[in-house]
Amino acid sequence: MMVKMPRSLTGLMIVLVGVMWGLNWPSVKFMLAEVPPLTLRAGGFSAAALLLSAIALAVGQSMRPAKGEAVSLVLTSLFVLFGFNMLTAMGQLFTPASNAALIAYTMPSLTAVLSVVFLGEVLHRRLVLAIGIGLAGLMVLASANLPALLAQPLGPAIMLGAALSWSIGNILMQLRKWTLHPLARTAWFFIIAAILTWPLVFVFEPLNGFSMPSAASLWVFAFHVCGPLVACYVLWTVLLSRLSATVAAISTLIAPVVGVLSSVILLGDELSWQKGLALVLIVASIVMTLLKPTQKRT
Repeated sequence: MMVKMPRSLTGLMIVLVGVMWGLNWPSVKFMLAEVPPLTLRAGGFSAAALLLSAIALAVGQSMRPAKGEAVSLVLTSLFVLFGFNMLTAMGQLFTPASNAALIAYTMPSLTAVLSVVFLGEVLHRRLVLAIGIGLAGLMVLASANLPALLAQPLGPAIMLGAALSWSIGNILMQLRKWTLHPLARTAWFFIIAAILTWPLVFVFEPLNGFSMPSAASLWVFAFHVCGPLVACYVLWTVLLSRLSATVAAISTLIAPVVGVLSSVILLGDELSWQKGLALVLIVASIVMTLLKPTQKRT
């Protein structure tokens, strides 16, 4: 059951999530120059797990899952956190950050299909049109980098897998009526993801060859943990309890816009007319989705 909240507050939460997740794309690309992908994800998951657990306990939230909830926690974390973040880190090794952000945000269309099948959501014409406009914006963005996308198909394939993992995780999060508070629930997601990731680090990226990153990378890592991981995943967990999975997924299209523009500014990616047109289309898609949210279920 979705909880009503002021539309202005919903919009503010969506903007915060979109901006911070968008900035996370060049941030991760920057850190990958010094830190291997598995080590980066394991360290981020662990830091976020400790921070969220401390906050949850400090405000008096119980960390104890209800009977039968542990399995749902593991499955949801496996897809929405572990799978998505691991695949996006790997994908950015084979494709530019701006391209990776574009491909990953095929999520709204994948989420829409899964929501109809598993959640019984009704896709009215306005939402279908919003999805189409948003995907058109992504296609315009992709057209500027089409030769690069075709030249390195491994990166795009990995990013499509990340998008599918995220979509499945969103569906799993809405299939269950959770008893855990969003803070505690998100903390468990990171605890589980960290437990899954560290064995992979020890096998594929032995820490005996690890060297301390530069001060710049450590500052970026601090932003990565506090913003895109801790703040955004808590806000996203709250949003999914108040919006349908499809509406929430479409609203995140602000993230690839921020990701592309910040990659242009911070990493020197090329700025083109396609990116400007895509920005207009994607913003129109978000506005169309949020002006009158559809929350009916079959």
